[in-house]
Amino acid sequence: MTWERFKTHTYHHPKLGFTLDYSRLPFPEDFLGSMEPRLAQAFAAMAELEKGAIANPDENRMVGHYWLRTPELAPTKELSDAITSTLAAIKEFTAKVHRGGITAPGGGKFKDVLVIGIGGSALGPQFVSHALGRPGGRRDRMGIHFFDNTDPDGMDYVLAGLGSKLKQTLVIVISKSGGTVETRNGMLEAAAAFKAAGLDYPKHFVAVTGEGSKLDQVAQKEGWLARFPMWDWVGGRTSELCAVGLLPAALQGIKIDKMLAGAAAMDAVTRKASLRDNPAALLALAWYWATDGRGSRDMVVLPYKDRLLLFSRYLQQLVMESLGKEFDLKGHVVNQGIAVYGNKGSTDQHAYVQQLREGVNNFFVTFLEVLGDRNADQSLEVEPGVTSGDYLQGFLLGTRDALTEKNRHSVTITVSEVSPHVVGQLIALYERAVGLYASLVGINAYHQPGVEAGKKAATGVIALKLKVAAALKAAPGAAFTAEQLAAKIGAPDRTEHVLKILEHLAANASNGVAKTARKPWFESTYTARA
Repeated sequence: MTWERFKTHTYHHPKLGFTLDYSRLPFPEDFLGSMEPRLAQAFAAMAELEKGAIANPDENRMVGHYWLRTPELAPTKELSDAITSTLAAIKEFTAKVHRGGITAPGGGKFKDVLVIGIGGSALGPQFVSHALGRPGGRRDRMGIHFFDNTDPDGMDYVLAGLGSKLKQTLVIVISKSGGTVETRNGMLEAAAAFKAAGLDYPKHFVAVTGEGSKLDQVAQKEGWLARFPMWDWVGGRTSELCAVGLLPAALQGIKIDKMLAGAAAMDAVTRKASLRDNPAALLALAWYWATDGRGSRDMVVLPYKDRLLLFSRYLQQLVMESLGKEFDLKGHVVNQGIAVYGNKGSTDQHAYVQQLREGVNNFFVTFLEVLGDRNADQSLEVEPGVTSGDYLQGFLLGTRDALTEKNRHSVTITVSEVSPHVVGQLIALYERAVGLYASLVGINAYHQPGVEAGKKAATGVIALKLKVAAALKAAPGAAFTAEQLAAKIGAPDRTEHVLKILEHLAANASNGVAKTARKPWFESTYTARA
């Protein structure tokens, strides 16, 4: 790596306070030029997408998350008006909650928010909340909490943390279809907790969902506080800058206009059909070269900033759900994708950097550097002339050099600070890079058939569970092995699942199923208590 190569292969935008250094990818000098024809096609496809073309052919949908921060670019006035009116409604609702115009049933102000969602309905809001919130609620307008799974213990943990604050807690239930079972379960668990506390839960609940969805119908029927739309042209993993992410952020006190402005500013730059002037295109080509265009290496995301800890989790869904596809647009089996994982620096100095430097070379690193150390005017000197922030930068630059010495490749993104504007920039940058990369490898980045397959399989397990429970209940006191019970219900080919279900039933006393352990272990028996 030389100074000349660094100057040649670093993108810098002083107005945005943004830098992308891709010089530590040792691609040959003719690589970028050789990719220009394919990139031109990707630019053209992106331009058509933004004009309203069907960019998700499998679901016959437009893809419009870029319009969320620049509504005037939406292809119809109806869409533009829907975006602007929803943003206005979010701001109006938030202002009323903050000033006490909308209050809890007892008359007190709402002080906390419980967000119920999963996947894109949780990862984006969690990332933004952690990145831009203020610890201890000292400056946050409202505390924010999440149900992001169907784990009963996880929900109990959150509810226990809320405790007596439940009576002043606003609940946002987020599901586009209204049929996502994890979110539905969280909604029912939260409603039960409110009822147990003697609270009228509809007076606390808000829905973010598709018009006419199951959730929308429930919210209308029960008279929830408010309803905000989700549109079928915004995917969950690109929904942070619609009501999904903007409503929780606004209630927390985050400046959502600045976040939208940051995304719009990055969009303006990454919309340019010129490789050297487009950081998202450069990033997409960096991924292409680093992974041989086939996902042959993993993407390790290392933000050297505690506030960006959740960025890698957010990118896991955005990148892996978008790019992890079995078929290309022509129907050929390609098994595309880029695996993403990460933690934060310099924690990683004491974790997996050892393997990154000396173990299997199956990855490339994205370092994320933040120039601003802290909000305070002055940092403590931990040594003469040296602050904690100096060490953080030292570890980043030192680790990067140590990896380069061992032919481990990396790109580095540098931003000025962690602010709403910068967070908006990062969201927009990666959304565009994912879209361009998908075009380069010829896949549909905007559907998720594998997720749907998992949901269908889970539904089958639930149906089997009901059969198992019914068979046990029909013969109280009778002992069955998993094999015997599977045969009894006509599912001998699913004996392993029957065993797992029996173990789960026996582990939870409320099910009324007792286990008698035997040797070998798979001969253990299960009995429904009489």
